[in-house]
Amino acid sequence: MFENLSKRLTETVNRLRGRGRLSEENVREALREVRIALLEADVALPVVQALIERVKGRAIGQEVLQSLTPGQTLVKIVHDELVAVMGSRNEELNLNCPAPAVVLMAGLQGSGKTTTTGKLAKLLQERRKKRVMVVSCDVYRPAAIQQLQTVAGQVGAEFFPSTPEQKPLDIARAAIEAARRQLIDVLIVDTAGRLAIDQAMMAEVAELNKALNPIETLFVVDSMTGQDAANTAKAFAEALPLTGVILTKTDGDARGGAALSVRYLTGRPIKFLGAGEKLDALEPFHPDRVASRILGMGDVLSLIEDVTRKADQDKMEKLATKMVSGKKFDLNDMREQLLQMQNMGGMAQLMDKLPMMPKMGDAAAAGAMGDKEVRKMVAIINSMTPKERRFPDLLNGSRKVRVARGSGTHPSDINKLLKQHMMMEKMMKKLTGGGVKGMLRALKGMGGGGMPGGGMPPGGGFRR
Repeated sequence: MFENLSKRLTETVNRLRGRGRLSEENVREALREVRIALLEADVALPVVQALIERVKGRAIGQEVLQSLTPGQTLVKIVHDELVAVMGSRNEELNLNCPAPAVVLMAGLQGSGKTTTTGKLAKLLQERRKKRVMVVSCDVYRPAAIQQLQTVAGQVGAEFFPSTPEQKPLDIARAAIEAARRQLIDVLIVDTAGRLAIDQAMMAEVAELNKALNPIETLFVVDSMTGQDAANTAKAFAEALPLTGVILTKTDGDARGGAALSVRYLTGRPIKFLGAGEKLDALEPFHPDRVASRILGMGDVLSLIEDVTRKADQDKMEKLATKMVSGKKFDLNDMREQLLQMQNMGGMAQLMDKLPMMPKMGDAAAAGAMGDKEVRKMVAIINSMTPKERRFPDLLNGSRKVRVARGSGTHPSDINKLLKQHMMMEKMMKKLTGGGVKGMLRALKGMGGGGMPGGGMPPGGGFRR
Protein backbone atom coordinates (compact mmCIF):
# COMPACT_ATOMS: atom_id res chain seq x y z
CA MET A 1 0.00 0.00 0.00
CA PHE A 2 2.95 2.33 0.49
CA GLU A 3 4.84 1.58 -2.76
CA ASN A 4 4.37 4.97 -4.43
CA LEU A 5 5.00 6.93 -1.24
CA SER A 6 8.11 4.89 -0.48
CA LYS A 7 9.44 5.39 -4.02
CA ARG A 8 8.97 9.18 -3.90
CA LEU A 9 10.58 9.55 -0.49
CA THR A 10 13.51 7.37 -1.54
CA GLU A 11 14.10 9.51 -4.63
CA THR A 12 13.96 12.67 -2.50
CA VAL A 13 16.59 11.41 -0.07
CA ASN A 14 18.83 10.14 -2.87
CA ARG A 15 19.07 13.69 -4.20
CA LEU A 16 20.70 14.71 -0.93
CA ARG A 17 23.46 12.13 -1.15
CA GLY A 18 26.91 13.52 -1.70
CA ARG A 19 26.13 16.84 -0.03
CA GLY A 20 28.34 17.65 2.93
CA ARG A 21 25.81 19.86 4.65
CA LEU A 22 22.14 20.58 4.50
CA SER A 23 21.28 24.22 4.10
CA GLU A 24 17.88 25.72 4.79
CA GLU A 25 17.34 25.80 1.02
CA ASN A 26 18.13 22.09 0.66
CA VAL A 27 15.76 21.21 3.48
CA ARG A 28 13.01 23.34 1.95
CA GLU A 29 13.51 21.67 -1.45
CA ALA A 30 13.45 18.16 0.06
CA LEU A 31 10.36 18.90 2.14
CA ARG A 32 8.53 20.24 -0.89
CA GLU A 33 9.03 16.81 -2.49
CA VAL A 34 7.98 15.07 0.72
CA ARG A 35 4.80 17.22 0.79
CA ILE A 36 3.95 16.24 -2.81
CA ALA A 37 4.60 12.56 -2.02
CA LEU A 38 2.27 12.67 1.00
CA LEU A 39 -0.50 14.44 -0.92
CA GLU A 40 -0.20 11.91 -3.75
CA ALA A 41 -0.57 9.16 -1.15
CA ASP A 42 -3.95 10.72 -0.23
CA VAL A 43 -2.86 11.84 3.22
CA ALA A 44 -5.26 14.42 4.66
CA LEU A 45 -4.05 18.01 4.19
CA PRO A 46 -4.04 18.93 7.94
CA VAL A 47 -1.84 15.88 8.59
CA VAL A 48 0.56 16.81 5.76
CA GLN A 49 0.87 20.38 7.04
CA ALA A 50 1.48 19.28 10.62
CA LEU A 51 4.04 16.63 9.60
CA ILE A 52 5.99 18.99 7.33
CA GLU A 53 6.13 21.69 10.02
CA ARG A 54 7.38 19.23 12.62
CA VAL A 55 10.07 17.84 10.28
CA LYS A 56 11.09 21.35 9.23
CA GLY A 57 11.38 22.47 12.85
CA ARG A 58 13.76 19.61 13.61
CA ALA A 59 15.67 19.62 10.32
CA ILE A 60 16.64 23.28 10.10
CA GLY A 61 19.14 23.76 12.87
CA GLN A 62 21.87 22.08 14.80
CA GLU A 63 20.50 18.56 14.35
CA VAL A 64 21.19 18.53 10.64
CA LEU A 65 23.94 21.12 10.35
CA GLN A 66 26.22 19.03 12.57
CA SER A 67 25.56 15.82 10.67
CA LEU A 68 28.03 14.40 8.18
CA THR A 69 25.27 12.39 6.49
CA PRO A 70 22.43 14.83 5.86
CA GLY A 71 20.32 12.37 3.85
CA GLN A 72 20.46 9.86 6.67
CA THR A 73 19.58 12.49 9.24
CA LEU A 74 16.58 13.72 7.27
CA VAL A 75 15.32 10.14 6.90
CA LYS A 76 15.60 9.59 10.63
CA ILE A 77 13.65 12.79 11.34
CA VAL A 78 10.92 11.87 8.84
CA HIS A 79 10.81 8.33 10.31
CA ASP A 80 10.39 9.63 13.87
CA GLU A 81 7.68 12.10 12.88
CA LEU A 82 5.77 9.49 10.87
CA VAL A 83 5.80 7.27 13.96
CA ALA A 84 4.55 10.17 16.10
CA VAL A 85 1.70 10.91 13.65
CA MET A 86 0.62 7.25 13.53
CA GLY A 87 0.67 6.70 17.26
CA SER A 88 4.23 6.05 18.52
CA ARG A 89 3.55 2.43 19.64
CA ASN A 90 1.33 -0.59 19.14
CA GLU A 91 -1.79 -0.58 21.31
CA GLU A 92 -3.21 -3.99 22.07
CA LEU A 93 -6.85 -4.80 22.74
CA ASN A 94 -7.74 -4.11 26.33
CA LEU A 95 -9.49 -7.23 27.67
CA ASN A 96 -8.90 -6.57 31.37
CA CYS A 97 -12.45 -6.86 32.65
CA PRO A 98 -14.78 -9.53 34.05
CA ALA A 99 -15.62 -12.13 31.40
CA PRO A 100 -17.05 -11.86 28.86
CA ALA A 101 -15.10 -8.89 27.48
CA VAL A 102 -17.39 -7.35 24.85
CA VAL A 103 -15.87 -6.04 21.60
CA LEU A 104 -18.24 -4.02 19.37
CA MET A 105 -17.51 -3.77 15.63
CA ALA A 106 -18.84 -0.71 13.78
CA GLY A 107 -18.30 0.79 10.33
CA LEU A 108 -19.64 1.53 6.87
CA GLN A 109 -21.29 -0.99 4.56
CA GLY A 110 -18.76 -3.11 2.71
CA SER A 111 -15.80 -2.20 4.91
CA GLY A 112 -15.22 -5.86 5.84
CA LYS A 113 -16.65 -5.99 9.38
CA THR A 114 -17.91 -9.57 9.24
CA THR A 115 -14.69 -10.99 7.78
CA THR A 116 -12.65 -8.90 10.24
CA THR A 117 -14.78 -10.25 13.10
CA GLY A 118 -13.71 -13.76 12.10
CA LYS A 119 -10.08 -12.70 11.73
CA LEU A 120 -10.10 -11.07 15.16
CA ALA A 121 -11.67 -14.17 16.72
CA LYS A 122 -8.96 -16.35 15.20
CA LEU A 123 -6.19 -14.01 16.38
CA LEU A 124 -7.52 -13.87 19.96
CA GLN A 125 -7.85 -17.67 20.10
CA GLU A 126 -4.40 -18.42 18.72
CA ARG A 127 -2.26 -15.65 20.18
CA ARG A 128 -4.02 -14.77 23.42
CA LYS A 129 -5.59 -18.19 24.11
CA LYS A 130 -9.10 -16.81 24.63
CA ARG A 131 -12.44 -18.57 24.24
CA VAL A 132 -14.30 -16.41 21.73
CA MET A 133 -17.98 -16.15 20.79
CA VAL A 134 -19.27 -14.11 17.86
CA VAL A 135 -22.77 -12.78 17.23
CA SER A 136 -24.32 -10.88 14.34
CA CYS A 137 -26.65 -7.96 15.05
CA ASP A 138 -26.94 -7.20 11.33
CA VAL A 139 -30.62 -7.87 10.64
CA TYR A 140 -30.69 -5.76 7.47
CA ARG A 141 -28.19 -7.26 5.01
CA PRO A 142 -29.38 -10.53 3.44
CA ALA A 143 -27.44 -13.58 4.67
CA ALA A 144 -25.24 -11.47 6.99
CA ILE A 145 -25.96 -13.81 9.92
CA GLN A 146 -25.23 -16.90 7.80
CA GLN A 147 -21.96 -15.34 6.60
CA LEU A 148 -20.75 -14.82 10.16
CA GLN A 149 -21.80 -18.37 11.06
CA THR A 150 -19.69 -19.71 8.18
CA VAL A 151 -16.69 -17.59 9.18
CA ALA A 152 -17.04 -18.64 12.84
CA GLY A 153 -17.01 -22.30 11.78
CA GLN A 154 -13.84 -21.74 9.75
CA VAL A 155 -11.93 -20.20 12.67
CA GLY A 156 -13.38 -22.48 15.36
CA ALA A 157 -15.16 -19.74 17.35
CA GLU A 158 -18.48 -20.16 19.16
CA PHE A 159 -21.43 -18.72 17.23
CA PHE A 160 -24.56 -17.32 18.87
CA PRO A 161 -27.51 -17.75 16.49
CA SER A 162 -29.86 -14.89 15.65
CA THR A 163 -32.63 -14.18 13.12
CA PRO A 164 -33.51 -11.12 10.98
CA GLU A 165 -36.83 -10.86 12.84
CA GLN A 166 -35.12 -10.03 16.15
CA LYS A 167 -34.11 -6.59 17.32
CA PRO A 168 -30.34 -5.96 17.45
CA LEU A 169 -30.50 -4.99 21.13
CA ASP A 170 -32.34 -8.19 22.08
CA ILE A 171 -29.80 -10.28 20.14
CA ALA A 172 -26.85 -8.62 21.87
CA ARG A 173 -28.32 -9.03 25.37
CA ALA A 174 -29.13 -12.70 24.78
CA ALA A 175 -25.60 -13.25 23.45
CA ILE A 176 -24.05 -11.78 26.60
CA GLU A 177 -26.14 -14.08 28.79
CA ALA A 178 -25.13 -17.09 26.69
CA ALA A 179 -21.46 -16.05 26.85
CA ARG A 180 -21.65 -15.87 30.66
CA ARG A 181 -23.23 -19.32 30.89
CA GLN A 182 -20.61 -20.87 28.58
CA LEU A 183 -17.68 -19.14 30.34
CA ILE A 184 -16.66 -17.29 27.18
CA ASP A 185 -13.69 -14.91 27.53
CA VAL A 186 -14.49 -12.54 24.65
CA LEU A 187 -17.76 -11.75 22.87
CA ILE A 188 -17.38 -10.00 19.50
CA VAL A 189 -20.54 -8.22 18.32
CA ASP A 190 -20.79 -7.65 14.56
CA THR A 191 -23.15 -4.75 13.75
CA ALA A 192 -24.81 -3.63 10.52
CA GLY A 193 -22.99 -1.28 8.18
CA ARG A 194 -24.24 2.28 8.39
CA LEU A 195 -23.54 5.75 7.06
CA ALA A 196 -22.52 8.49 9.46
CA ILE A 197 -25.32 10.65 8.02
CA ASP A 198 -27.98 7.98 8.70
CA GLN A 199 -29.22 9.30 12.03
CA ALA A 200 -31.55 6.36 12.77
CA MET A 201 -28.82 3.77 12.22
CA MET A 202 -26.29 5.80 14.20
CA ALA A 203 -28.78 6.06 17.04
CA GLU A 204 -29.18 2.27 16.93
CA VAL A 205 -25.46 1.56 17.25
CA ALA A 206 -25.17 4.21 19.99
CA GLU A 207 -27.97 2.43 21.87
CA LEU A 208 -26.20 -0.90 21.42
CA ASN A 209 -22.99 0.60 22.74
CA LYS A 210 -24.73 2.05 25.78
CA ALA A 211 -26.52 -1.20 26.63
CA LEU A 212 -23.51 -3.49 26.13
CA ASN A 213 -20.88 -1.15 27.60
CA PRO A 214 -18.13 -2.83 25.52
CA ILE A 215 -14.54 -2.65 26.72
CA GLU A 216 -13.51 -2.11 23.07
CA THR A 217 -15.48 -0.31 20.35
CA LEU A 218 -13.60 -0.77 17.08
CA PHE A 219 -14.22 1.15 13.88
CA VAL A 220 -13.58 -0.98 10.78
CA VAL A 221 -12.60 1.14 7.80
CA ASP A 222 -11.66 0.33 4.21
CA SER A 223 -8.19 1.76 3.50
CA MET A 224 -9.12 2.00 -0.19
CA THR A 225 -11.24 5.08 0.62
CA GLY A 226 -8.07 7.12 1.21
CA GLN A 227 -8.26 10.22 3.35
CA ASP A 228 -12.05 9.98 3.41
CA ALA A 229 -11.53 6.99 5.70
CA ALA A 230 -10.15 9.37 8.31
CA ASN A 231 -13.10 11.76 7.88
CA THR A 232 -15.59 8.90 8.28
CA ALA A 233 -13.74 7.63 11.34
CA LYS A 234 -13.93 11.13 12.80
CA ALA A 235 -17.72 11.21 12.30
CA PHE A 236 -18.13 7.83 14.00
CA ALA A 237 -15.83 8.90 16.84
CA GLU A 238 -18.15 11.80 17.56
CA ALA A 239 -21.16 9.45 17.80
CA LEU A 240 -19.49 6.51 19.54
CA PRO A 241 -16.79 6.19 22.22
CA LEU A 242 -14.39 4.47 19.79
CA THR A 243 -11.33 2.85 21.36
CA GLY A 244 -9.53 1.93 18.15
CA VAL A 245 -9.54 1.52 14.38
CA ILE A 246 -8.98 -1.50 12.12
CA LEU A 247 -7.81 -0.76 8.57
CA THR A 248 -8.91 -3.38 6.05
CA LYS A 249 -7.91 -4.17 2.45
CA THR A 250 -4.38 -2.82 2.91
CA ASP A 251 -3.15 -5.35 0.35
CA GLY A 252 -4.98 -3.49 -2.44
CA ASP A 253 -3.79 -0.46 -4.37
CA ALA A 254 -4.55 1.91 -1.52
CA ARG A 255 -2.05 4.73 -1.31
CA GLY A 256 -1.52 4.64 2.45
CA GLY A 257 -3.18 7.96 3.23
CA ALA A 258 -5.66 6.42 5.65
CA ALA A 259 -2.95 4.91 7.86
CA LEU A 260 -1.21 8.26 8.15
CA SER A 261 -4.39 10.27 8.69
CA VAL A 262 -6.70 8.29 10.97
CA ARG A 263 -4.79 8.58 14.24
CA TYR A 264 -4.06 12.30 13.84
CA LEU A 265 -7.63 13.29 12.93
CA THR A 266 -9.53 11.04 15.36
CA GLY A 267 -7.14 10.66 18.25
CA ARG A 268 -7.96 6.92 18.20
CA PRO A 269 -5.18 4.39 17.67
CA ILE A 270 -5.01 2.03 14.70
CA LYS A 271 -4.92 -1.40 16.33
CA PHE A 272 -4.90 -3.81 13.39
CA LEU A 273 -4.23 -4.01 9.65
CA GLY A 274 -6.18 -6.44 7.51
CA ALA A 275 -4.38 -7.63 4.36
CA GLY A 276 -6.16 -10.17 2.19
CA GLU A 277 -9.16 -12.47 2.33
CA LYS A 278 -7.48 -15.23 4.36
CA LEU A 279 -8.73 -15.43 7.92
CA ASP A 280 -5.21 -15.23 9.36
CA ALA A 281 -4.51 -12.00 7.44
CA LEU A 282 -4.85 -9.64 10.41
CA GLU A 283 -1.78 -8.12 11.99
CA PRO A 284 -1.26 -5.75 14.94
CA PHE A 285 -0.43 -2.23 13.80
CA HIS A 286 3.09 -1.15 14.79
CA PRO A 287 3.65 2.53 13.82
CA ASP A 288 7.45 2.21 13.90
CA ARG A 289 7.41 -0.83 11.60
CA VAL A 290 5.00 0.80 9.16
CA ALA A 291 7.16 3.94 9.07
CA SER A 292 10.20 1.77 8.29
CA ARG A 293 8.35 0.14 5.40
CA ILE A 294 7.34 3.55 4.04
CA LEU A 295 10.97 4.64 4.04
CA GLY A 296 12.18 1.46 2.34
CA MET A 297 13.79 -0.05 5.44
CA GLY A 298 11.55 -3.11 5.52
CA ASP A 299 9.88 -4.70 8.52
CA VAL A 300 12.18 -7.51 9.59
CA LEU A 301 10.58 -7.94 13.03
CA SER A 302 7.17 -8.68 11.49
CA LEU A 303 8.85 -11.01 9.00
CA ILE A 304 10.50 -12.96 11.84
CA GLU A 305 7.16 -13.17 13.66
CA ASP A 306 5.55 -14.53 10.47
CA VAL A 307 8.29 -17.13 10.03
CA THR A 308 8.09 -18.20 13.68
CA ARG A 309 4.30 -18.42 13.70
CA LYS A 310 3.34 -19.63 10.22
CA ALA A 311 6.29 -21.62 8.89
CA ASP A 312 6.55 -25.35 9.56
CA GLN A 313 9.30 -25.46 12.18
CA ASP A 314 9.96 -29.19 11.72
CA LYS A 315 10.52 -28.79 7.99
CA MET A 316 12.73 -25.76 8.59
CA GLU A 317 14.81 -27.72 11.09
CA LYS A 318 15.16 -30.68 8.70
CA LEU A 319 16.33 -28.37 5.93
CA ALA A 320 18.81 -26.63 8.24
CA THR A 321 20.19 -30.01 9.40
CA LYS A 322 20.46 -31.17 5.78
CA MET A 323 22.40 -28.06 4.73
CA VAL A 324 24.72 -28.23 7.74
CA SER A 325 25.55 -31.87 6.98
CA GLY A 326 26.81 -30.82 3.55
CA LYS A 327 23.94 -32.19 1.45
CA LYS A 328 22.79 -30.20 -1.56
CA PHE A 329 19.73 -27.95 -1.65
CA ASP A 330 17.69 -29.69 -4.34
CA LEU A 331 14.52 -28.74 -6.22
CA ASN A 332 12.31 -30.60 -3.70
CA ASP A 333 13.67 -28.27 -1.02
CA MET A 334 13.08 -25.27 -3.26
CA ARG A 335 9.45 -26.27 -3.84
CA GLU A 336 8.94 -26.70 -0.10
CA GLN A 337 10.34 -23.21 0.55
CA LEU A 338 8.14 -21.67 -2.14
CA LEU A 339 5.05 -23.26 -0.60
CA GLN A 340 6.09 -21.98 2.83
CA MET A 341 6.34 -18.47 1.38
CA GLN A 342 2.81 -18.83 0.04
CA ASN A 343 1.60 -19.80 3.50
CA MET A 344 3.15 -16.65 4.92
CA GLY A 345 1.15 -14.35 2.64
CA GLY A 346 2.87 -14.72 -0.72
CA MET A 347 6.07 -13.44 -2.27
CA ALA A 348 4.98 -9.81 -2.54
CA GLN A 349 4.20 -9.46 1.17
CA LEU A 350 7.51 -11.06 2.13
CA MET A 351 9.48 -8.77 -0.18
CA ASP A 352 7.63 -5.78 1.23
CA LYS A 353 9.03 -6.60 4.66
CA LEU A 354 12.64 -7.05 3.55
CA PRO A 355 14.84 -3.94 3.78
CA MET A 356 15.41 -2.50 0.30
CA MET A 357 15.83 -5.72 -1.66
CA PRO A 358 17.16 -4.35 -4.96
CA LYS A 359 14.26 -4.00 -7.34
CA MET A 360 12.51 -6.95 -5.69
CA GLY A 361 9.33 -5.04 -5.01
CA ASP A 362 9.09 -4.19 -8.71
CA ALA A 363 9.94 -7.76 -9.67
CA ALA A 364 7.10 -9.02 -7.50
CA ALA A 365 4.88 -7.04 -9.84
CA ALA A 366 2.70 -5.23 -7.39
CA GLY A 367 1.37 -8.24 -5.49
CA ALA A 368 -0.31 -10.71 -7.77
CA MET A 369 2.55 -11.17 -10.24
CA GLY A 370 4.89 -12.48 -7.55
CA ASP A 371 2.41 -15.13 -6.49
CA LYS A 372 1.77 -16.05 -10.14
CA GLU A 373 5.48 -16.63 -10.64
CA VAL A 374 5.66 -18.80 -7.53
CA ARG A 375 2.79 -20.97 -8.77
CA LYS A 376 4.53 -21.32 -12.15
CA MET A 377 7.78 -22.42 -10.49
CA VAL A 378 5.96 -25.00 -8.36
CA ALA A 379 4.22 -26.34 -11.51
CA ILE A 380 7.59 -26.67 -13.28
CA ILE A 381 9.13 -28.61 -10.38
CA ASN A 382 6.05 -30.87 -10.16
CA SER A 383 6.50 -31.74 -13.86
CA MET A 384 9.97 -33.16 -13.23
CA THR A 385 10.81 -36.73 -12.27
CA PRO A 386 11.90 -37.41 -8.65
CA LYS A 387 15.45 -38.00 -9.91
CA GLU A 388 15.52 -34.67 -11.79
CA ARG A 389 14.39 -32.83 -8.69
CA ARG A 390 17.21 -34.41 -6.68
CA PHE A 391 19.83 -33.89 -9.38
CA PRO A 392 19.01 -30.72 -11.38
CA ASP A 393 22.18 -31.17 -13.45
CA LEU A 394 20.40 -33.99 -15.30
CA LEU A 395 18.13 -31.44 -17.01
CA ASN A 396 19.53 -31.30 -20.54
CA GLY A 397 17.84 -29.73 -23.56
CA SER A 398 15.38 -32.55 -24.33
CA ARG A 399 14.41 -32.96 -20.67
CA LYS A 400 13.75 -29.19 -20.39
CA VAL A 401 11.46 -29.35 -23.43
CA ARG A 402 9.52 -32.24 -21.84
CA VAL A 403 9.18 -30.42 -18.48
CA ALA A 404 8.09 -27.22 -20.25
CA ARG A 405 5.34 -29.11 -22.10
CA GLY A 406 4.20 -30.80 -18.92
CA SER A 407 3.96 -27.53 -16.98
CA GLY A 408 2.59 -25.37 -19.81
CA THR A 409 5.69 -23.17 -19.84
CA HIS A 410 8.68 -22.44 -22.11
CA PRO A 411 12.20 -24.00 -21.87
CA SER A 412 13.53 -20.53 -21.04
CA ASP A 413 11.36 -20.62 -17.89
CA ILE A 414 13.17 -23.82 -16.87
CA ASN A 415 16.52 -22.07 -17.25
CA LYS A 416 15.24 -19.15 -15.20
CA LEU A 417 14.09 -21.54 -12.46
CA LEU A 418 17.48 -23.26 -12.33
CA LYS A 419 19.26 -19.91 -11.96
CA GLN A 420 16.89 -18.99 -9.09
CA HIS A 421 17.58 -22.39 -7.54
CA MET A 422 21.33 -21.70 -7.56
CA MET A 423 20.80 -18.29 -5.92
CA MET A 424 18.47 -19.82 -3.35
CA GLU A 425 20.99 -22.57 -2.59
CA LYS A 426 23.72 -20.00 -1.89
CA MET A 427 21.38 -18.04 0.38
CA MET A 428 20.37 -21.18 2.29
CA LYS A 429 24.00 -22.11 2.92
CA LYS A 430 24.52 -18.69 4.51
CA LEU A 431 21.32 -18.77 6.57
CA THR A 432 21.36 -22.30 7.96
CA GLY A 433 24.55 -22.14 9.98
CA GLY A 434 22.80 -22.49 13.33
CA GLY A 435 19.58 -24.31 12.47
CA VAL A 436 16.25 -22.50 12.66
CA LYS A 437 17.49 -20.15 15.39
CA GLY A 438 20.48 -19.31 13.22
CA MET A 439 18.17 -18.57 10.28
CA LEU A 440 16.11 -16.21 12.41
CA ARG A 441 19.24 -14.48 13.72
CA ALA A 442 20.50 -14.10 10.15
CA LEU A 443 17.17 -12.63 9.08
CA LYS A 444 17.27 -10.18 11.95
CA GLY A 445 20.76 -9.18 10.91
CA MET A 446 19.45 -8.24 7.47
CA GLY A 447 17.69 -5.33 9.12
CA GLY A 448 21.05 -3.92 10.09
CA GLY A 449 19.82 -3.15 13.56
CA GLY A 450 18.27 0.03 12.28
CA MET A 451 19.78 3.46 11.69
CA PRO A 452 21.52 5.34 14.47
CA GLY A 453 19.01 5.91 17.21
CA GLY A 454 16.57 3.51 15.57
CA GLY A 455 16.85 4.40 11.90
CA MET A 456 18.95 3.57 8.82
CA PRO A 457 21.95 1.30 8.51
CA PRO A 458 25.38 2.90 8.41
CA GLY A 459 26.28 4.62 5.18
CA GLY A 460 23.07 6.52 4.78
CA GLY A 461 20.94 3.59 3.64
CA PHE A 462 18.90 3.62 0.45
CA ARG A 463 21.48 1.73 -1.55
CA ARG A 464 20.16 0.16 -4.70
